Order: sequence, then C-alpha cells, then structure tokens
Amino acid sequence: MIATASASPRRAPRLGWVWVLVLLAGALAATMLYALGSGRFELSLFEVLRILAGRSPTGDAASAPLAETVLWQVRGPRILASMTVGAALAASGVALQSVFRNPLAAPDLLGVSAGAALGAVAGIFLGWTVVEIQGAAFLGGLVAVSIVWSVGTMLPMHDRTLSLVLAGIAIGSVLGALIALVKTLADPYTQLPAITFWLLGSFASITGRDLALLAGFGFVGIVPLVLMRWRADTLALSDDEVHALGVRLPVLRAALVAGATLATSATVAAAGVIGWIGLVVPHAARLLVGASFARVLPVSMLLGAWLMLVIDTIGRSLGSSEVPPGVLTALVGAPVLFALMFARARDG
Repeated sequence: MIATASASPRRAPRLGWVWVLVLLAGALAATMLYALGSGRFELSLFEVLRILAGRSPTGDAASAPLAETVLWQVRGPRILASMTVGAALAASGVALQSVFRNPLAAPDLLGVSAGAALGAVAGIFLGWTVVEIQGAAFLGGLVAVSIVWSVGTMLPMHDRTLSLVLAGIAIGSVLGALIALVKTLADPYTQLPAITFWLLGSFASITGRDLALLAGFGFVGIVPLVLMRWRADTLALSDDEVHALGVRLPVLRAALVAGATLATSATVAAAGVIGWIGLVVPHAARLLVGASFARVLPVSMLLGAWLMLVIDTIGRSLGSSEVPPGVLTALVGAPVLFALMFARARDG
C-alpha cells in the first residue's frame, strides 16, 4: 500500500507555523543581501543597501556604475530566479506528494522534468535559439504529463493513483532513453557540452526576460495550489470519505497536478533540470509545522526558495568556474533526505 504523505505525525510541531514563516522570511532576506554582495566583484552590505535605496555606492566613483550594473542586471535577476525556481519546485513536490499519497513523489514522478529536458535537448540538437529551446522544454513537460495522465487513466486498475505512478515511471524511462539517444547522436564538441550543461541546471544566463516568463508561468501554476490548499487536506482521507464531504476528487487532483506540472515545466525551461528540491523540502516543512497542506505549502515555498538561493550562491562562489546547482542539490539532498528519514522514525 502507498504510504500517505500527509498522515498526521504523532509528535506535535516544535514551532508555531506563523513563527516558522517569519523566521524563514528573515533568513531568506538576510541570504538575499549576502548573495547580492558576494562574488568575484564583491560589494559590502552597506554598498548593497545604498544601491537598493537608489543611492550611489561609496568608494571609487568610476566603479559605481559597474557596481550598480552587477547588482541590478546580473545578480538581481539570478537571485530572484533561483528563489522562484526553489519555491516552484517545493510547491510542486507538496502537491504531488499529497495527490499520490506518496512521500517519495516528486515533480519528476510524472515525467515532467524528463519531458521538459527532452524538449530542451532536442532544441539544442536541432540548433534552435534560446527562446525556442525554452519553449520546447515547456511544451515537452506539458506533453509528457498529458501522456502519463492518458495512459494512467486507461490502465485497467482499481487504484487510479497507483496507475498514474506506474505510468509516470514507465514514460519517464522512455523519455530518459530518448535523451540518452540524442546525447549519443549530438556533436561531442559543440552540442554535447551544451546538453550536459542544461541537464545539470544553471542560473548563469538568466535575463530579465527569462525571469519574467519564469515568474509568470510559475505564478499561474502555483495559483491552483494556493486556492485549493484547504481542500487538499482531504486527500489524506479515503476516496469514499472525500466524496462524502462533497469534494470533487477528480477535479481537485487534476487541478493540483496541472498546477505542479506548469510550475515545474517553467523552472526547467528557465534553468534546466534541478532535482531533489521537490522531494526533500516538503519533508522538512512537515517536520516543522505538521502535515496540513495549507501550512506545509507556504513553508515549503519559503524553505525551497532559501535552499535554492543558498545552493546557487555556494555554486558560484566555490572557485573560478561555477558548480551547477543540479550537482549540489544531489550532494546535499541525499544526506538531508536520510537525516529527515531518521528524524521521522525517531518521532514515531
């Protein structure tokens, strides 16, 4: 039997959820200020605050325009994009874990990440422009989840959730094989490095236009999750109990899955494939505020935004060349997942 992701834990949350939101918001703001000043062209906290306030930074007058350009045009969009990606992936993970009643569900469970990655890889292989590649990634994610949903509903199984999970695993494997095929056929000197770089994720080339598209589609994807946050708590009950409460279960599930798919596809289109955030962050949020979807969703979004910002800041500050965020999320995500599993086991 599939484990219920939103089952109530025996131990009460350690902190009130409002205080958790306040602490996370404060940590996120402090990390933003640090990230704006860190990098090869370092800026002090005082200079960052002066620029944000619309005043020229102190020091060499010749370097003032450069400092403003770095903050507003380079680091600003990148920091906002990393926060948006983290929040969107975390929200998608919360939604999918609730819909599938599976604590191991993640945005790539339905083949969303794989479908978006295949679209981007195909665009790179065909020599398309950046805008076309992003569009292909976005379309690939939507097509992938549509196929998974169609196949899952046609399978002759009583448990519709299990059929969707099995369809997602199967379609994801096929999409992964197609990605490997394209990598094999790609030019090893020009196309293959670009494909590999995309699959590991990056915020290095984020522009204001990319940020606007990411924020727009991400917002549209998260809206259904926010609007249905109270009804989503009923997913912890059996289907018969949900119907008895007057909740239209197919509509609820479809809205949550569609929102999570749209948000995830937008992140892959803008920054490539970044894993683990949608899997680990919801577990951490439940340890902090309990199992209520209405509380886990905002906490997960803030926590995911903070974690993604920290990972991106570390990745661009480690050395002369950037470390892709997909590498760091894997290195950080696996130990964190084990720690969360031990914590939940200790709490009963």
